[in-house]
Amino acid sequence: MKKIVAVYHASVPPNNKNLEKPLILQNFGEGVIKNNDQLISVRDNKFHYSDVGVIQGWVHTGSKTSNHLELRNRVVKEQLKHNRYVLVVDSNLFLYKNTANPLHYLRYSFNGVFPNTGIYFDTEANPSRWQSISKNLNLTLKDYRTTGNHILLCLQRNGGWSMDGYDVQTWTIDTIKKLRAVTDRPIIIRGHPNDSNAKRYLDPKNPECKIRGFTNVFFSEFGRSLEQDLVSCWAVVNHNSSPTVGAAIEGYPVFVSDPERSQCRIIANTDLSKIENPNLPDRQTWVEKISMSHWNFDELRSGEAWAHMRNYCQ
Repeated sequence: MKKIVAVYHASVPPNNKNLEKPLILQNFGEGVIKNNDQLISVRDNKFHYSDVGVIQGWVHTGSKTSNHLELRNRVVKEQLKHNRYVLVVDSNLFLYKNTANPLHYLRYSFNGVFPNTGIYFDTEANPSRWQSISKNLNLTLKDYRTTGNHILLCLQRNGGWSMDGYDVQTWTIDTIKKLRAVTDRPIIIRGHPNDSNAKRYLDPKNPECKIRGFTNVFFSEFGRSLEQDLVSCWAVVNHNSSPTVGAAIEGYPVFVSDPERSQCRIIANTDLSKIENPNLPDRQTWVEKISMSHWNFDELRSGEAWAHMRNYCQ
């Protein structure tokens, strides 16, 4: 049976300077046609009933008011109200390996941006999907490292929706206190590379920095890659965002404080008291599952990506 797919081009911000964003929608539409499904290419702010509504970006509580965000919100609400689907485009979990992302791999899901809210097309993991991605991105699932020195705290963007109101400095202080109860290892704090304010509040000379009074705690220099900060690392700690994916692939034990919304929830540790003796679960099935939601531009245009996703439309 043919599927009706509405692609909302106006969900991209009008002042957007990132050429990738409109191309996501254009390429996806081409893939819909290649599968002989019906494409509605929406250029205005009107909602169209469809089996799947495709938007660039997502909406969350506290979003600013603007035409493109109101359109996203309307599409999400109306699609879910009619028990239909919204296709969400999110960042590439493998981006740590090459932030330029030349092949334009992105992450796609239905109806949500967290593992406990979204459909990630991974009910059945196909090992060949990971094999293709690992080859194209020069990735290898490395053996676990059982030596190392420091603990790396990977911070998220302060005020970002994934922190759900949890102040990032408060999270850092709370986490350091829990760690200090069980270990005296050096702790390195890595700010979120896209948090424009982090240089201020992670500068111990700046009054905005509240992370004080701890021994053997250091701040990573901005501009360093995740792989640089992982050198001689013992374990990585994060709330629920993507740095743990790269760390886990590179063989470092990971701990998360919000497992339900973390892409690493099936392989992450959650009890910081076990930092000196972390669990080392098998990661093969996990990495194959997260590969099922990642597709590049060529796969969008050819229709291969949509051919897989449409199987999840009931």
